[in-house]
Amino acid sequence: MNIIPFSLDFPLPLCFQGWGENDRGVSFTFGGDVVRQFLRRHDLDLVVRAHQVVEDGYEFFAGRELVTVFSAPNYCGEFDNAGAMMTVDDTLMCSFQILKPASAAQQRSAFGSGRTGTPGRGAGGR
Repeated sequence: MNIIPFSLDFPLPLCFQGWGENDRGVSFTFGGDVVRQFLRRHDLDLVVRAHQVVEDGYEFFAGRELVTVFSAPNYCGEFDNAGAMMTVDDTLMCSFQILKPASAAQQRSAFGSGRTGTPGRGAGGR
């Protein structure tokens, strides 16, 4: 498996063929055929992308040739999504650690207490 880490603003995948315009007008959508063409052209096996909320923290597309990984559970307190982290070992085996979403009671407790979603610095960091 060939993996090359790089940052690419990959547009949104959809279940159709070819390219299309995004409803918001800010990017493009693409089908599984575009993923396969990209991988073959660049001799790669997998595209890993982020920056899109997915319910289970990660989601495969195009016959498992593209995966979206999203690491923020309960994104912005508006979604009930899990988060995930992807690990690639020495044999290039990919695995995922799931960050479960907080329950509604846990969210109310954290946000109702006046705390923000990030931990405090402690007494020494102020």
